[in-house]
Amino acid sequence: MARLTLVRHGEAAAGWGDDADPGLSELGRRQADAVAVALAATGPMRILVSPLRRTLETAEPLARSWRTDAVVEPRVGEIRTPAGLGDRTSWLRGVMAGAWSQQDPALRAWADHVVDVLLAQTEDTVVVTHFVAINVAVGRATGDDRVVCVRPGNCSRTVLESDGDVLRLVEAPVDVDDTDVL
Repeated sequence: MARLTLVRHGEAAAGWGDDADPGLSELGRRQADAVAVALAATGPMRILVSPLRRTLETAEPLARSWRTDAVVEPRVGEIRTPAGLGDRTSWLRGVMAGAWSQQDPALRAWADHVVDVLLAQTEDTVVVTHFVAINVAVGRATGDDRVVCVRPGNCSRTVLESDGDVLRLVEAPVDVDDTDVL
Protein backbone atom coordinates (compact mmCIF):
# COMPACT_ATOMS: atom_id res chain seq x y z
CA MET A 1 0.00 0.00 0.00
CA ALA A 2 1.52 3.34 -1.06
CA ARG A 3 0.93 6.41 1.08
CA LEU A 4 0.51 9.53 -1.07
CA THR A 5 0.93 12.98 0.41
CA LEU A 6 -0.55 15.54 -1.96
CA VAL A 7 0.79 19.06 -1.40
CA ARG A 8 -0.85 22.01 -3.05
CA HIS A 9 1.74 24.49 -4.31
CA GLY A 10 2.54 27.62 -2.32
CA GLU A 11 0.92 30.97 -3.02
CA ALA A 12 1.63 32.01 -6.60
CA ALA A 13 3.09 35.41 -7.50
CA ALA A 14 0.21 36.02 -9.93
CA GLY A 15 -3.43 34.98 -10.27
CA TRP A 16 -4.56 31.98 -12.34
CA GLY A 17 -6.19 34.19 -14.95
CA ASP A 18 -3.21 36.59 -15.13
CA ASP A 19 -0.21 34.32 -15.73
CA ALA A 20 -0.21 30.74 -17.01
CA ASP A 21 2.99 29.84 -15.15
CA PRO A 22 3.88 32.13 -12.25
CA GLY A 23 6.48 31.28 -9.65
CA LEU A 24 5.88 31.63 -5.94
CA SER A 25 5.28 34.87 -4.08
CA GLU A 26 7.36 35.66 -0.97
CA LEU A 27 4.61 34.13 1.17
CA GLY A 28 4.57 31.09 -1.13
CA ARG A 29 8.30 30.57 -0.57
CA ARG A 30 7.80 30.71 3.20
CA GLN A 31 4.92 28.24 2.88
CA ALA A 32 7.17 25.88 0.86
CA ASP A 33 9.83 26.10 3.57
CA ALA A 34 7.19 25.36 6.23
CA VAL A 35 5.79 22.31 4.45
CA ALA A 36 9.34 21.00 3.96
CA VAL A 37 9.91 21.27 7.71
CA ALA A 38 6.57 19.61 8.43
CA LEU A 39 7.34 16.68 6.10
CA ALA A 40 11.08 16.33 6.80
CA ALA A 41 10.74 13.47 9.27
CA THR A 42 8.45 11.45 6.96
CA GLY A 43 11.11 10.90 4.30
CA PRO A 44 13.09 10.76 2.28
CA MET A 45 10.66 9.52 -0.33
CA ARG A 46 9.91 10.06 -3.98
CA ILE A 47 8.67 13.54 -4.97
CA LEU A 48 6.50 14.04 -8.06
CA VAL A 49 5.73 17.56 -9.29
CA SER A 50 3.67 19.20 -11.96
CA PRO A 51 5.80 20.88 -14.65
CA LEU A 52 4.68 24.35 -13.57
CA ARG A 53 7.03 26.75 -11.77
CA ARG A 54 4.93 27.11 -8.63
CA THR A 55 5.03 23.35 -7.97
CA LEU A 56 8.72 23.07 -8.81
CA GLU A 57 9.54 25.94 -6.45
CA THR A 58 7.31 24.45 -3.73
CA ALA A 59 9.14 21.12 -3.94
CA GLU A 60 12.66 22.64 -3.85
CA PRO A 61 13.06 22.97 -0.04
CA LEU A 62 11.78 19.44 0.56
CA ALA A 63 13.96 17.93 -2.17
CA ARG A 64 16.97 19.79 -0.77
CA SER A 65 16.18 18.54 2.75
CA TRP A 66 15.93 14.94 1.55
CA ARG A 67 18.87 15.31 -0.87
CA THR A 68 16.79 14.04 -3.75
CA ASP A 69 15.44 15.37 -7.02
CA ALA A 70 11.78 15.99 -7.73
CA VAL A 71 10.47 14.11 -10.77
CA VAL A 72 8.33 16.12 -13.19
CA GLU A 73 5.07 14.32 -13.97
CA PRO A 74 2.88 16.28 -16.43
CA ARG A 75 -0.22 14.23 -15.57
CA VAL A 76 -0.41 15.87 -12.13
CA GLY A 77 -0.36 19.30 -13.76
CA GLU A 78 -2.93 22.06 -13.75
CA ILE A 79 -6.42 21.46 -15.12
CA ARG A 80 -6.33 21.68 -18.90
CA THR A 81 -8.10 24.68 -20.33
CA PRO A 82 -9.60 24.65 -23.82
CA ALA A 83 -7.35 26.05 -26.56
CA GLY A 84 -7.89 29.69 -27.45
CA LEU A 85 -9.91 30.40 -24.33
CA GLY A 86 -10.05 34.13 -23.64
CA ASP A 87 -11.33 34.22 -20.06
CA ARG A 88 -9.75 31.33 -18.16
CA THR A 89 -11.06 32.51 -14.80
CA SER A 90 -14.75 32.51 -15.79
CA TRP A 91 -14.34 29.12 -17.49
CA LEU A 92 -12.74 27.64 -14.36
CA ARG A 93 -15.46 29.05 -12.08
CA GLY A 94 -18.07 27.33 -14.24
CA VAL A 95 -16.23 24.01 -14.16
CA MET A 96 -15.67 24.20 -10.41
CA ALA A 97 -19.37 24.82 -9.77
CA GLY A 98 -20.33 21.54 -11.43
CA ALA A 99 -19.83 17.81 -11.23
CA TRP A 100 -17.35 15.65 -13.13
CA SER A 101 -20.20 13.76 -14.79
CA GLN A 102 -21.27 17.07 -16.40
CA GLN A 103 -17.84 17.91 -17.82
CA ASP A 104 -16.51 17.58 -21.33
CA PRO A 105 -15.00 14.14 -22.11
CA ALA A 106 -11.52 15.66 -22.56
CA LEU A 107 -11.68 17.17 -19.08
CA ARG A 108 -12.89 13.90 -17.58
CA ALA A 109 -9.98 12.17 -19.34
CA TRP A 110 -7.57 14.64 -17.72
CA ALA A 111 -9.05 13.76 -14.32
CA ASP A 112 -8.65 10.04 -15.10
CA HIS A 113 -4.94 10.64 -15.87
CA VAL A 114 -4.45 12.29 -12.48
CA VAL A 115 -5.95 9.23 -10.79
CA ASP A 116 -3.95 6.83 -12.99
CA VAL A 117 -0.67 8.44 -11.89
CA LEU A 118 -1.62 8.17 -8.23
CA LEU A 119 -2.74 4.56 -8.54
CA ALA A 120 0.53 3.69 -10.30
CA GLN A 121 2.67 4.71 -7.31
CA THR A 122 4.06 1.64 -5.56
CA GLU A 123 6.02 3.48 -2.87
CA ASP A 124 5.27 6.33 -0.49
CA THR A 125 5.35 9.54 -2.54
CA VAL A 126 4.88 13.27 -2.11
CA VAL A 127 2.98 14.81 -5.04
CA VAL A 128 3.20 18.60 -5.38
CA THR A 129 0.22 19.56 -7.48
CA HIS A 130 -2.80 21.86 -7.85
CA PHE A 131 -6.19 22.61 -6.28
CA VAL A 132 -8.33 20.82 -8.88
CA ALA A 133 -6.01 17.79 -9.12
CA ILE A 134 -6.26 17.34 -5.34
CA ASN A 135 -10.04 17.56 -5.65
CA VAL A 136 -9.96 14.88 -8.37
CA ALA A 137 -8.06 12.53 -6.04
CA VAL A 138 -10.25 13.19 -2.99
CA GLY A 139 -13.42 12.92 -5.05
CA ARG A 140 -12.38 9.54 -6.46
CA ALA A 141 -11.32 8.30 -3.04
CA THR A 142 -14.64 9.29 -1.44
CA GLY A 143 -17.05 8.75 -4.35
CA ASP A 144 -17.86 12.48 -4.54
CA ASP A 145 -18.69 13.60 -8.12
CA ARG A 146 -18.38 17.33 -7.37
CA VAL A 147 -15.44 19.04 -9.05
CA VAL A 148 -14.73 20.84 -5.77
CA CYS A 149 -15.27 18.58 -2.76
CA VAL A 150 -12.45 20.00 -0.57
CA ARG A 151 -10.72 23.36 -0.33
CA PRO A 152 -7.01 22.72 0.09
CA GLY A 153 -5.06 25.85 1.00
CA ASN A 154 -1.65 26.71 -0.37
CA CYS A 155 0.91 24.15 0.84
CA SER A 156 -1.81 22.07 2.48
CA ARG A 157 -1.21 18.35 2.82
CA THR A 158 -3.79 15.71 1.86
CA VAL A 159 -2.98 12.07 2.55
CA LEU A 160 -4.28 9.15 0.50
CA GLU A 161 -3.43 5.47 0.25
CA SER A 162 -3.34 3.49 -2.97
CA ASP A 163 -3.36 -0.26 -3.40
CA GLY A 164 -2.97 0.12 -7.16
CA ASP A 165 -6.71 -0.23 -7.77
CA VAL A 166 -8.40 2.10 -5.27
CA LEU A 167 -7.57 5.40 -3.62
CA ARG A 168 -8.54 5.82 0.04
CA LEU A 169 -8.62 9.15 1.86
CA VAL A 170 -6.52 8.99 5.03
CA GLU A 171 -6.40 12.68 5.93
CA ALA A 172 -8.37 15.59 4.48
CA PRO A 173 -6.38 18.71 3.57
CA VAL A 174 -4.38 20.14 6.47
CA ASP A 175 -3.23 23.70 5.88
CA VAL A 176 0.20 25.02 6.77
CA ASP A 177 0.03 26.49 10.26
CA ASP A 178 0.14 30.30 9.96
CA THR A 179 2.79 30.40 12.65
CA ASP A 180 5.06 28.34 10.39
CA VAL A 181 5.22 31.10 7.77
CA LEU A 182 5.61 34.25 9.85
